[in-house]
Amino acid sequence: MSEIHVRTDFPRKTREIENCWIPMPDGTKLAARIWLPEDAEADPVPAILEYLPYRKRDGTVARDQLTHPYFAGHGYAGVRVDMRGTGDSEGVCLGEYLLQEQVDCLAVIDWLAAQPWCSGKVGMIGISWGGFNGLQLAARRPPALAAVITLCSTDDRYADDIHFMGGCLLTDKLAWGGTAFNIANTPPDPAIVGPRWREMWLERIEQNGLWMLDWFRHQRRDDFYAHGSVCEDYSDIEIPIYAVGGWEDGYPNAIFRLLENLPGPRKGLVGPWGHKYPHFARPAPRIGFLQECLRWWDQHLKGIETGIMDEPMLRAWINEPFAPDGDYSDRQGRWVAEPGWSGAARDSRMLYLSEGALADTPGTDPIPVASPETAGWTAGTWCGYGAVPDRALDQTGEAGLMTAFETPPMKEEMELLGFPVFEAEITSATPQANLAVTLSLVAPDGRATLLSYGVLNLNHRKSHAAPEPMPAGNAEPVAVHLNVCGQHIPRGHRIRLALSSAYWPVIWPSRQPADLVIHPGSARIVLPLRPPRAMDADLLPFQPSESAEPLVSTTHGDGFYRRDRHIDMLTGIETNERESDTGLETHPHTGLTLQSTNTDSFRIHPDDPNSATGTSRWRQSYARGDWLAELETTVTVTASRDVWRIEANLVARDAEGLVAERNWAEDIPRDMV
Repeated sequence: MSEIHVRTDFPRKTREIENCWIPMPDGTKLAARIWLPEDAEADPVPAILEYLPYRKRDGTVARDQLTHPYFAGHGYAGVRVDMRGTGDSEGVCLGEYLLQEQVDCLAVIDWLAAQPWCSGKVGMIGISWGGFNGLQLAARRPPALAAVITLCSTDDRYADDIHFMGGCLLTDKLAWGGTAFNIANTPPDPAIVGPRWREMWLERIEQNGLWMLDWFRHQRRDDFYAHGSVCEDYSDIEIPIYAVGGWEDGYPNAIFRLLENLPGPRKGLVGPWGHKYPHFARPAPRIGFLQECLRWWDQHLKGIETGIMDEPMLRAWINEPFAPDGDYSDRQGRWVAEPGWSGAARDSRMLYLSEGALADTPGTDPIPVASPETAGWTAGTWCGYGAVPDRALDQTGEAGLMTAFETPPMKEEMELLGFPVFEAEITSATPQANLAVTLSLVAPDGRATLLSYGVLNLNHRKSHAAPEPMPAGNAEPVAVHLNVCGQHIPRGHRIRLALSSAYWPVIWPSRQPADLVIHPGSARIVLPLRPPRAMDADLLPFQPSESAEPLVSTTHGDGFYRRDRHIDMLTGIETNERESDTGLETHPHTGLTLQSTNTDSFRIHPDDPNSATGTSRWRQSYARGDWLAELETTVTVTASRDVWRIEANLVARDAEGLVAERNWAEDIPRDMV
């Protein structure tokens, strides 16, 4: 794996404002950390804003240290702001992507543009939540915001986020919901806010609530998810957008939709990476992403012609075949170029499901699909981070759980880039059922690597806003859109498509055991082909990965990540569990000693969808001298036939003992999910 080259010889000397307060119109103050050139007041610079709820003081501090001083050394002000009610900022945070969040950010942008060290131009950069709000703020059109780099984000909060996929409820709604529940209730640092830290902490605990309850109450595409989804009107965004992500991440689909639909200047970059910035992401190759950012900022914030807009609109990594493994340090492949993106204009190849094979002609036999509820255990997590072994395992582990179809060994190589689509006519014996479709590449040695997958709640076959029950005894046409992928398929390899009525623990199960029949001759997979392009050879290589000097910290004991699957031989219940522990870590620049532990556990019986239970547990601790703050949270979701049972517990302690304890318990009716 390529190492990161540490830069200290920047063109401009820098200074840091460790904490400053940005006033909001209602009097609330947001905490910010700023890096900027020493001479910025004499020679003002554009500001690059990253706006997050993830604790600038100790949460994102390591990656901030790599990035924002680098920008400052090249003539920008790197600005990292804690959102309202998070980190060291005042107030409370009542949910994700709320109107208040956007209103606050508009005020932050105005404040930055008015500073004597700022040229009046502002850019936004962010990954995940910070990538979301970069797009959302672009749609609000504040005059000073001139360009955005959005990483690992989405344009559609319903169809392409942790909540739903194809109308199926993702288990990440619990896993991420448990994470957000914990982070939102952590305390500010008394070294920044002083003795009122405990009062601010109690305000968060008493008022933040359990966001997940709102998420479960909204099970259709409605105004709750339309808010913050820029796909509602792409024309709202006029400024230049650079959309970046990776194949192992949960969000690459949005990059292609943004390229196809945004009306203004835009670029896309998709690498082999997980949910991380590309200058330190895994799997490799890492790239000189910060240099790429500077080309974007120089072009759009300083008016310097860098040539970045003369290059192809999309640059994507095409994977070579790789052995299935939960953890990858690097990937073999190559970069390719696309002048633009239009999914409808792609070349394609159609393969039909025919008596256990994928063939060029339709089959004649009906295909029954009625899977055990444990089908899907090899899938890996919905969103891969690349830093831990959370990716898909050998798909041969689904033998007996999913119904599979394969091509013979390929006689000609081909290259995929785009969205595979599965089409069929289906009869369901139950009013509600799910369908999962996986696409794998089978090597000559028999091992099968997952390339892409898609799921569909059949009630959502026509609309996510107005679902309809499956009619008894009638065949219905359906289309399952699989995740976008980029893959070289060599001669001698086989393509495998597999079907199941469950995909645990990626999605929650249907309300009752499914019994599906796919009608003869109707089932086919449409593969997006990419023809050779001469412009691939003209692509210049990325520069090597660079960063500013990393944060120095001290660890006390090793952290770990564990992924485990266990079947209770007495009850038949299968448990899939992920456990992590950062170990104790001390940050010398703040004196804080931190530790974070997490366990996500998902249990189900193969014959009973109503046995599905998931639990997310988190523990965070912060200590300095005789100061201590600990937070333990637990959230459990149980899927019965008619309701989602949600239970949560929060316990906060300081050096003197119990600070607060809260409990939640609510039954939320299932709405055709």
